[in-house]
Amino acid sequence: MSKASRQFPGATPYRDRHGKRRWRFRRKGFSRELGADYGSPEFVRRYEEAQKERQAPAGPGAEPGTIGAAVDSYYRSPAFLSLARSTQAVYVPIIDALLREMLDGARLPLERQLASAIRPSHIRELMEMKADTPDAANRRLSMLRLIFQRAIEMDLVEANPCREVRRYRHHSQGHHTWTEAEIRRFYDVHRVGSVAHTAMTLMLYTGARRSDAVRLGWPHVESGWIRWRAQKLARRGGQVIELPIHPVLASVLEALPRDRLTFLETKYGQARSAAGLGGLMRKACDAAKLPECTSHGLRKAIARRLAEAGATVHEIMAVGDWQSIKDVEIYTRKAERRVGAEGAIRKIRAVK
Repeated sequence: MSKASRQFPGATPYRDRHGKRRWRFRRKGFSRELGADYGSPEFVRRYEEAQKERQAPAGPGAEPGTIGAAVDSYYRSPAFLSLARSTQAVYVPIIDALLREMLDGARLPLERQLASAIRPSHIRELMEMKADTPDAANRRLSMLRLIFQRAIEMDLVEANPCREVRRYRHHSQGHHTWTEAEIRRFYDVHRVGSVAHTAMTLMLYTGARRSDAVRLGWPHVESGWIRWRAQKLARRGGQVIELPIHPVLASVLEALPRDRLTFLETKYGQARSAAGLGGLMRKACDAAKLPECTSHGLRKAIARRLAEAGATVHEIMAVGDWQSIKDVEIYTRKAERRVGAEGAIRKIRAVK
């Protein structure tokens, strides 16, 4: 047992998207952030609060007409049950945290508030609690929209109060998009034959998500094509993705044994988990001194490459299985501006 496990049972370290070491308290589905400064007064305060929150006695069952009742119903609804488990695991902590919030002047947590009593001003208040992190605030709004949509279906409310609330603007572009220089640096450090090299090439030339990349293997390859159904959308009957295998990827795959069940299996012959692949890529990026790069950023990199090569929005959507034209237009717009700028500058006559 490690020193951390003895002193702070349940506290586990992880690396965030920037490679910084952070800590969280985890116990049987319960999770709370503890910060990055291990053992500090703030760390200890958060740890003690997390323990008290987890050990608090469960309240009475959701009362009819309340937000809690709407949430209970949503968790049993086809809309929620049809989501991938990974998506459910993202939704639940956000919703459960919302249920514990106390509105200004309220004596009861949101969970026990009547759904019909919630106004747009209350929704804005719940978002303002996360105003310093716009993405988190917007996720709250998204979850509340789902809850109140369910409340409408249950005849608890007549209209969704979230419709009158705007999302926060923010300047974040999400996961960093790999540049060509960063891709070359990764390959300079991780040579052909390494798991990191294979994983990089597989995701970069297919746009596969981590949850899909770990499942891909020779059974998915036929006549120069690779074919799979996206795990994220499988439970909703998502489209099958079919891509011709790029020569660069083909050369890497040909070196792998045909008896492998998956291309990225562990040294023990077991299928690698999506989280395990994420950890492997994090270490590989750190070794190449690429702290901003992540495995998810490779999906954005292939979109950028396709856009710069002149691919249409719908062609890019077909490759990466993107569902929104708006998301992909970001890459095509940037590519068009780059090409336009290059052409414009070349038209300027040299001045002697």
